[in-house]
Amino acid sequence: MLKAMMALTGLFLCLPAQARDNGQWEDQDPALREWYRSLKQPDVPSVSCCGEADSYFCDETFEKGHAVCVIADDRDDEKLKRPHVENGTRIPIPDHKLKWDQGNPTGRGVVFLSSAGYVWCYVRPGGV
Repeated sequence: MLKAMMALTGLFLCLPAQARDNGQWEDQDPALREWYRSLKQPDVPSVSCCGEADSYFCDETFEKGHAVCVIADDRDDEKLKRPHVENGTRIPIPDHKLKWDQGNPTGRGVVFLSSAGYVWCYVRPGGV
């Protein structure tokens, strides 16, 4: 029974993530919107990091040699149609979720989270 539950959980985590775009990004720079939509999970390169509605700006720090994202995002959650994550919340970033290959035009650390808090991707600050 436990093995079956673990297999189902693994299968669920491998399903494509569904980005939520309900028109809340219409006034955003098209190049930035395309960047968000082009990001793929580093450990599952055929699956999206999700989209803008799953992203949170954060400050990067390190603990015991691993990245930690400290949420620092004052954007309106209701307008963005995303779950609220309190500023100052510390999100440990698994090494296999670090994005290194596409730059970051926001200039901020960006973490993509599922509604349950699972890290889809983390893009380090800086770079273009």
